[in-house]
Amino acid sequence: MSTNDETGRDTGQAPWRDPAVPAEDRVADLVSRMTLEEKIAQLYGVWVGIDETEGEVAPHQHDMAAAPVDWDELIRRGLGQLTRPFGTAPVDPFVGAKGLAESQRQIVAAGRFGIPALVHEECLTGLAAWTATVFPSPLCWAASFDPDLVERMGALIGEGMRRLGVHQGLAPVLDVARDLRWGRVEETMGEDPHLVGTIGSAYVRGLESSGVVATLKHFVGYSGSRAGRNLAPVSAGPREIADVFLPPFEMALRAGARSVMNSYTDVDGVPAAADPALLTSLLRETYGFTGTVVADYFSIAFLQTLHGVAASPAEAAARALQAGIDVELPTVNCYGRPLVEAVRDGAVDEGLVDRALRRVLLQKCELGLLDPDWSPDPPAVLDGAVSLDSEESRAVAGELARRSVVLLANDGTLPLRPGLRLAVVGPRADTAQAMLGCYSFPMHVGVHHPDVPVGVDIPTLADALRGAPEAFDVVVAEGCPVLGGDDEGIAAAARAAADADVCVAVLGDMAGLFGNGTSGEGCDAVDLRLPGRQEELLEALLATGTPVVLVLLAGRPYELSRQVDRLAAVVCGFFPGEEGGPAIADVLSGRVSPSGRLPVSFPRADSSQPGTYLAATLGRRSDVSVVDPTPLFPFGHGLGYGSATWAGVRSVSGPEWGTDGTTELEVELRNDTDREVTEVVQVYLHDVAAEVVRPVQALVAARRVDLAAGSAATVRFTLHADLTSFPGRDGRRVVEPGEVELRVGASSADVREVLRSTLTGSRRTVGFERVLHSGTVVEPGAPA
Repeated sequence: MSTNDETGRDTGQAPWRDPAVPAEDRVADLVSRMTLEEKIAQLYGVWVGIDETEGEVAPHQHDMAAAPVDWDELIRRGLGQLTRPFGTAPVDPFVGAKGLAESQRQIVAAGRFGIPALVHEECLTGLAAWTATVFPSPLCWAASFDPDLVERMGALIGEGMRRLGVHQGLAPVLDVARDLRWGRVEETMGEDPHLVGTIGSAYVRGLESSGVVATLKHFVGYSGSRAGRNLAPVSAGPREIADVFLPPFEMALRAGARSVMNSYTDVDGVPAAADPALLTSLLRETYGFTGTVVADYFSIAFLQTLHGVAASPAEAAARALQAGIDVELPTVNCYGRPLVEAVRDGAVDEGLVDRALRRVLLQKCELGLLDPDWSPDPPAVLDGAVSLDSEESRAVAGELARRSVVLLANDGTLPLRPGLRLAVVGPRADTAQAMLGCYSFPMHVGVHHPDVPVGVDIPTLADALRGAPEAFDVVVAEGCPVLGGDDEGIAAAARAAADADVCVAVLGDMAGLFGNGTSGEGCDAVDLRLPGRQEELLEALLATGTPVVLVLLAGRPYELSRQVDRLAAVVCGFFPGEEGGPAIADVLSGRVSPSGRLPVSFPRADSSQPGTYLAATLGRRSDVSVVDPTPLFPFGHGLGYGSATWAGVRSVSGPEWGTDGTTELEVELRNDTDREVTEVVQVYLHDVAAEVVRPVQALVAARRVDLAAGSAATVRFTLHADLTSFPGRDGRRVVEPGEVELRVGASSADVREVLRSTLTGSRRTVGFERVLHSGTVVEPGAPA
């Protein structure tokens, strides 16, 4: 029986306090005891510590979060979430953990039921906290084609979060890149939904294995915004939504993600935050999702201020709640007093509040926040110390960085010979910022606190080459900044290049937010030429006659057609994290063979086309248009310092493939060289004739294979017919009998063998339960 003290606080042994009672029953008991105000208090977060004098880290932050928070009044009825206690300003993690514990004590003491807040943080390239490891960007994860390593990274990130008392991470981003001008391409895992889903699922498994709730972003269609402009409307049809945008979410939900965040944009006029067909009918009823849906920052208020589909905060709250958003983030704008009054007035059914509340409390129950023995002191406080940049984390960051470096072209200049005189020039050559994406703590928060040290050691590429065991003679020149610069700076860099044996030109992006960079959220591009005067600098370096190795550290591919035939080599590192400088130096020097593969295509001359390799016949080069969308470097492309020998590709199952069955194929590889080589075997599906227009080819399987010198291996793929499914004319997803091809190769444009099959049997309708992954096994072969 429950009892109350003189303050009304629930002090008894009610069923909701008993861990032996089933979670659903505990939550039902607790909900029955709560007032409307106490219920709604669990449905929003609060962002403490926001200073309107600092730079924005969320869109319209200063418009939406400028009002001061009356903390004591706010927590009197409880609190759903705490927003970014470590990722808002630089704070010593141990001091921050102690402060968080004290905040939780206050929340528990203030509310009648003593329910702690759930704490969330950003964690896209590692925990967004001062002194935490900065891992490579998601484009690098995908370029590695190594889901096992990404899963290990996710687990390490989660472990650090749990030590600080953080329960939920706002990652991964599962948006599929559609227009390379979009500033947030750097946050994606590329342009192919199968790759995005495979790598994203690995991250989810890692984070969730540490007990941290993974939050899938951004559901759905966000990256399809018109002209690559952030938050612009999306004009995607239902088949593009079903075949491109949704599969990564389906895969990651199966991997165990317990939270989903809505997209900011509207699709065909309906904002995701107010779309019950998306957030309830599809996500809940079709997919069977039982976790929480959290609002992207301020997106509920945006229903009024940006989308114009609500006339007031109360109406915005009603639309979002009805659609299926359970928690308003990052702070309370609509789900507080406006929602309380709307329910009191009869404009909102209290049953909708209870529906969201049950989901929130079930998650808190899963996390142990309703248990009587819960302690506000996280392990970091109990241990008396915390380190967020361990040797293991740095090692994983370095390994992922090395595996993600993509060699696009090479005339034999790489690897660099020991003792060479190197001119290391360009705006990204000697700055730690070159390694970091816009959601890394130093670029997301640290840039607004220039007097605070970065907090982690981030060697530059110039640093790494200066200290390389090959004893390079290194001269450094900036040439020009990422944006701006003058003629003298470019001339000085050219003089340095002219006096060198090889020039290493390090060009690319500066990550930032909302116009404070050339890549990142709100930093969209009008075209795909190198930013600022960097192409002019590159031309000046090429004019010297010294061999030029271009190293691109960027958040998106850039158009290099005018220079590529004159460059000695092209290396792409995207944003490779705190160990990126040494990783690229390892590749340039030959200590490590490059093994990354492109998760995004590189555009051809003067191209600002939004298309990707996932194009139908009429989306490719044709005689009816003067615009050639053929990429300069295709999806899946990447070179090494040695190549695997493809000894054979064969179908194990024969030419017939049942519409409800599997087919198997094998690829035999040998390494006939004297050093390790890597091959990423890629399998693409081509549907010869379908009832609707299909992409010419789409990735259905891939496997990274690392081969020691003189070794061999056989890669066996098992593909289910579900992987051939598509939305038919009636919108239902079908597996259709007929001819298909499996194009097996080293990239989307380097097909080594075509295996033809006939899907036999009846036409099948499939849904969320369909097989989404291929089975792959690598078996060692006889020595080459």
